Amino acid sequence: MLAWLVVLWLITAVEPFNRFDWLLENLLVFIYGALLLATYRRFPFSNTSYALFTVFLSLHLVGAHYTYAETPLGFWLQDAFGLTRNHYDRIVHFSFGLLIAWPFREVLLRAAKVRVGWSYFFAIIVVLGFSGFYEVLEAVVAMIVSPELGDAYLGTQGDIWDAQRDTGLAFAGAVAAMAAAAIKAFAGKGFGGSPGAKKNA
Repeated sequence: MLAWLVVLWLITAVEPFNRFDWLLENLLVFIYGALLLATYRRFPFSNTSYALFTVFLSLHLVGAHYTYAETPLGFWLQDAFGLTRNHYDRIVHFSFGLLIAWPFREVLLRAAKVRVGWSYFFAIIVVLGFSGFYEVLEAVVAMIVSPELGDAYLGTQGDIWDAQRDTGLAFAGAVAAMAAAAIKAFAGKGFGGSPGAKKNA
């Protein structure tokens, strides 16, 4: 998974749409990757969580290369469904909740010792909190580091409610992920325990 991300990062580093915006977008990847590497021995996630991290970071790397508002997949969806904007950024924000809620739940169960039943709810709350915090942090970074790149970096595409919609989509993704996990748990397939346990999926 690490090798895949390194190769994808090198590919997307070649002639990005806007080099400075690409550097700003990749701050998240550098921080995220450094944290995962630094905590690997003390808190190794399950293979499932590392796979989810890999998918999410891959989506982000592609978005950083083109800028979220100019991603070809988003334009294809825009043309195919008659949408008014490029929705690639919305896909990634929804994916944040959908893909990262499970690793958050793993931390809650194994490190915070949250009860299994409550872990679904708190994982959603953590995603919502992180998503909202990121939107504020993103706006502050854009204003301080490069105001002229604000729209490209934030990917608002003229939508003044972009941050709220992005946060709402992350929340919806987390609800979907935890609903699926809970349904599978109640179906008796091992999702009721710790995601890091040996008998889990």
